[in-house]
Parts: sequence; structure tokens; C-alpha cells
Amino acid sequence: METKEISRRQFVKGTGALIVSFNFWGPVSRVLAQTENFARTDPEATALDSWIAVAQDGSVTVFTSKVDLGTGVVTALSQIVAEELDVPFDQIRMETGDTSSTIDQAATVGSRTIARGGPQLRQASAAARQELLELASVRLGTPVEKLAVSDGVVSVIGDPAKKISYASLIGGRRFNVKITATGAGMAMIVAPEVRAKNHKDYKIVGTSVPRIDLPPKFTGEFVYTPDVRVPGMLHGRVVRPPVVNSKPLNVDESSIAHISGVVKVVQEGSFVGVVANTEWSAIQASRTLKVTWSAPATKLPANNDELFAYLKNTKSFAERVVANKGNLEPAFSQTARTFEATYHWPFQLHGMIGPSCAVADVQGDKVTIWAGSQGTFNTRKQVADMLGLPEKNVRVIYRESAGCFGRLSPDDVPQDAALMSRAVGKPVRVQWMREDEHGWEPKGPAQLMTARAGVDAQGKVIAWDFMDRSFPWTTTGMVLLASRQIGLKPKGQGNMNGTDGGGEIYTFDNQKVVAAAIPWLHPDPTPLRTSNLRAPGDLARSFASESFMDEIASGLAVDPVQFRLRYLSSDKRPMEALLAAAKKADWQERPSPARISNGSKAMGRGVAVANRSNTMTAAVAEVEVDKSTGKVSVKRVVLAHDCGLIVNPDGLTNQIEGNVIQGVSRALMEEVQFDASGVKNLDWASYPIITFQDAPEVEVVLINRPEMEPLGGGEPSIVPVPAAIANAVFDAIGVRLREIPFTPERVLSALKA
Repeated sequence: METKEISRRQFVKGTGALIVSFNFWGPVSRVLAQTENFARTDPEATALDSWIAVAQDGSVTVFTSKVDLGTGVVTALSQIVAEELDVPFDQIRMETGDTSSTIDQAATVGSRTIARGGPQLRQASAAARQELLELASVRLGTPVEKLAVSDGVVSVIGDPAKKISYASLIGGRRFNVKITATGAGMAMIVAPEVRAKNHKDYKIVGTSVPRIDLPPKFTGEFVYTPDVRVPGMLHGRVVRPPVVNSKPLNVDESSIAHISGVVKVVQEGSFVGVVANTEWSAIQASRTLKVTWSAPATKLPANNDELFAYLKNTKSFAERVVANKGNLEPAFSQTARTFEATYHWPFQLHGMIGPSCAVADVQGDKVTIWAGSQGTFNTRKQVADMLGLPEKNVRVIYRESAGCFGRLSPDDVPQDAALMSRAVGKPVRVQWMREDEHGWEPKGPAQLMTARAGVDAQGKVIAWDFMDRSFPWTTTGMVLLASRQIGLKPKGQGNMNGTDGGGEIYTFDNQKVVAAAIPWLHPDPTPLRTSNLRAPGDLARSFASESFMDEIASGLAVDPVQFRLRYLSSDKRPMEALLAAAKKADWQERPSPARISNGSKAMGRGVAVANRSNTMTAAVAEVEVDKSTGKVSVKRVVLAHDCGLIVNPDGLTNQIEGNVIQGVSRALMEEVQFDASGVKNLDWASYPIITFQDAPEVEVVLINRPEMEPLGGGEPSIVPVPAAIANAVFDAIGVRLREIPFTPERVLSALKA
């Protein structure tokens, strides 16, 4: 099978033109990932050619390091560019996540692709449009202000026959224009001096353009990370210790001598892996290889009780005060009534349906990686640091994985593949197994939250004190698993687990909200290492603070919606989201709990409001609780969503539905089980996630604010869901559950208590 590829550098050298994406092969050969020489210079943020290219056929290629994780953001970004350039949507081509041809716009995390990356591409497109109009002005002999653009064709206003296309103006050639680009990553400002379109003139942005990634996924042509094939590629598997933090004392290579196709046993420090000609040989070898492991120097906590005691009693190494106003303790001394509660949130998995996978090709001091990393530039740095190479010598090419929710922000498997490829001098594909993924992926951290509130004689909350104690992300900005195994040490204790949530959305006279980072359990990597998991930290804090709001409302015999409205008066957006969700759900005003039952089945409804990254959401959940079995069934969730300007309503609705369903799953059933030796739920049977038959009916209310910048839609709608469910369960059975997940065992135990 013959394949061809042309590099940006080769194309520019050969023609003096701006590189444009060309597809020289069909669906089958697209599966072959091709290496490329490294005779290139990195794109510069201040060069317009680094962002936008116009081909001879009029198509437009956009270069961005933001990637599509299956959320449809590339479609939305394409809409933004097509809108600003006034070209047909189907003429946009997106080149994403390749470190050799894109500017580092920071990782695709935090619901910031549309909010941060979108304006960058919009401004770059506006700068390109301005330059094209200047070129057309010269060619048509007409001032720019007398020109109009439609479908990539510039014409003279009042004389439409006098026109010229973008392709004729610059197709296949460089702009050679410098633009302003300040800052880096998410903080980058591109071409701020160029005025973009007024939202009132939008024709493509705000419409439900069909997603461009779905057709090839439906036909099976789409190339996911596990589909990548490189000529001469071998297969690798990592050999894991049976218990945490063990080190290999002896590796008996003779134990796999009978397995055909084994190429090499790779051992470096505590890292042990096998490389073979076929994947099946690699699997057999990894399972058969006899390794004598040391006794672990450290152990995990024996159970959740020990874990939460550690979170409660260990001094934090960092704190962030999210809200602090008034004078808290004097206010508490004047209260007529005080409320207090403690809430627990467990370790949870990202739960990628497909385990991690990457291909690495290490040839001397040059490295090419194919991976599903959420931040390809981060992966480039991590691999370069591990191998002791300059970052410019490592190229990372993005290929979508199987839905990651933050899991591939710290992408471990490229390092596994790079170590093995360096050892054998050939490309190596490493596919984690399910037990690898469940056992060794970095988990969403456990959290312990305490809340205290004081109410005066008139029932007004006059004091609010909220504390979240959480483990940091031990992987973000630090060395990953393979790097730790070969001896690299972290330089810090990790990033805080987010800070939003905790009741700061409400206005109280005296209020303090603090997020605290608790030192990690052990200095060495363990199966309970941590990283960002969808809406990191916010989900737990919202669960606690919104449950606590309901506890106060119930204690005062006030309707939960009306109670919240009292303290949302300073900001209309969360108030309007709450009212929209309540209206759609046909909320009937009354205090909770109602304890409405039909035999052993009790029905209830609950509400919650949240703010993540300035996107406002409100959820109403309707549940059924079987008091004989303890099973909680979520029947319906109504969610109102305000993320400013909506780029693609259908795509946003899809995101919200997925968030709600995952939020239900995390609230009802997801919890990492462990003991002193390691993680216990290494398969889907022991770590269940929600199935189709248990998915609730989801109704979405979109609140569009075209006068605003677009905000995030990838995470915010999951945030209020567990709290709304908790409040609905309380409404149904009159029992307050303060620990996630709401398993039948916990519900029955609470009912008995």
C-alpha cells in the first residue's frame, strides 16, 4: 500500500505558498499514520499564516491546537471561522492538535475551547478577512468600505458583477502578514486591533450545523487512536506490580521464552514492559512474565473511614479563599439557629469506554507520537523531559480517543510507548488493558466538605461558612507514571482540585468559602493518584452546598426554589436559569420533604443551581425511591443552561444531555473501591456505570445571550445534577444522604437510621 504525505515545511519551500491540507489517500490508507522529517520551524503566533490558509479551490484550512474529544467543538470552531470569513461552512478544513503545525493554545480542558480558543480563531479570521478585503480593494479598484463578501467572493456594492473570489486573491499563497498576539495559551489575545463582526450579522454562528465528525464515525472510516498503524510497528504492554509501589527485584525473561514473537523485555528503573511482533503475543508475554516484586514501602488507607479521617485531620498545604466578606464569627454569635453538615465525595474513575492507547516512534533524537492527548503540547513536553530531549524534537499528532473527561490531560501511555520504542528502535503501539485503565488511571480526588450557616429570627441566612478539603491533582504539571518509574521526581505537590462551588453564587451578608489542598498520601505514585475529572471539584462542592441550602430551606419550611431566589438577587443570570428550569419542570411551590408514596415507591423532586466558569445552570430532578430495596431511579431531569452566545444549539444540547446522564451515573453508582494493597474494581462489573435502561428523560432549556461572548458548554451542566438528585431523594423519603454515591445499601441504611 503506497501512501504519501507533504509537510508544511516542504510545501512552503517548494511553492512559496501557505501550507494547505491535502488528502492523497482514501479511507483505508488514512489508517496509516506517516512519519515526517523534522526540517521545519515552529509556527509563530504573530504570523497570520500560522492560523489561516486559503487553497486554490477556495477552501480554508484552520490550524488550532484545540482538539475534539467527541464533543463537537471542531464543528463549532469551524462555524466561528466560516462566519467571520464569510465563506460556506463546508469549505472549512480544520487541522487540530498537531504540535508541528499549530500554535499552543493550551490544553482542551475546563470548558474553555469555545470560550478561549473560539475568540482567538475569530480574531485571526477577522484579520484574514481584513487582509483579503485590502487585496480585493486593489484588484477591483474600489475602497474597502464599498466592498461586500458572500460565500468567499468579494463584490462591489451596487455593482455585483464586479467581483473576485478569495481563491483568486490568495489561493495557495501566503498572507505574509504580521498580527498582534500577546500572552500564551488560554490567555493569548490574537489580533485584538481587528474588529470582528457584530453578533446581529451572524448567519452561521447560532445555527445547528450538523457535526462534521459524525459521518465517518458512522461508516467506520474515522481513525481513532487505537486504529493508528505505522509501517514496521510493534506492540507493547506494561507489566504491573500486584500491589502498590512495589519495585522489580528480578525479571525472569526465560519465563516467556516459549511465546513466539517476543522482541524484547524492557526494564528501566521500576518500569517493566514487553514488546512483541503482534498484540496477542504482547498480551500473553505481559501476563506470563515472572517478576519478583519488592514488598511495598507504603500502603493505601484500608478503607474510606481512614481516608476521610486523613482529609479531615491533615493540615492543608494550600488554600484558596473563594469568597470572604463581612465578619463571620460575630454574625454566628447573633444567629437564632445554626445548621451544620459534613459531606463526603469518593474517588471516581474517568471511565473511558476504550482504554488509553498511543503509538510512539523514537528514531535517535527525533520522536513522533500519535495519541488522544487533551494537550498535545503538554504531552510533547512530558515525553521530551522523560527522554532528555529538546521539545522541538518531539512531534505529537492528535488522534481522538474514546471520551476522556480529563483522563487524557495527563496522558500516560505516550510515555510507555516512547520508552519501549527507544528500547527497540522501532515504532511501538501500547494499548492499556481494562485492568490497567481502572487500576492505574489518575482518579478524580476524594473530597470532604463541611458547611455551617446561621439564620436570624426572621429566617434570613446571615452567616455562611463552607470548607472543601480535597487532594490536589498529582499528575497535572507533574511527572507521569512512567517518568516516576524511571526516577523523575515531581517539583511540587500538585494543582488544586478546582475552586468553584461552595455557595459563593449566593449573596449572604457574612460569607466565607475556602478550598483547601491536602498533601498527598504518599510520595510515590499509587493507584489512587489524582487528576482533573469533568468539572473537577465543582461537582462535589455543588453537591454539598446545594444540599445544604435545601437542608436550611427544609428546616425553615420554605420552598427550595423560593429560598434560593432570596439570595440570587444580585445576579440575574442564575436567577433566570433557576426560574426557567422550574417553569419547564412545572415546579409546584411547597416545602420539602413531601414524602409522596405509592406502596413501597416514593416520589420526589429536587432543585440545584450552579456556576462553573461563568456558565449558569439550574437542574430539577425527579426521582423514584424503592423503600424496600433502596434503589434510586432518576426519572426526569430538566436543565436550564446559560453559556452566553450559543454557537451551535444542537451540539450544546447534545453536550448537556451527556453531562446529565454522566452526572446521574456518578451520583448513583460510581465509587472507587480500594484497600491497603490497591484498587479493587478493575472491571465494569465491579465499577458499574449507568446503562441505557436507567438513563433519565432529559429536557433542556437553552438561554441564549448573543450579546455576550460564548462560554463553556462541555462541563457546567453536570455540576448541579448530583445535588438536585440528593434533594429529590430527601423530598421523597425525608432522609438526607450526605455521601455519594447513593447506592441501595446507603439508602436502606439511612432509612433504618
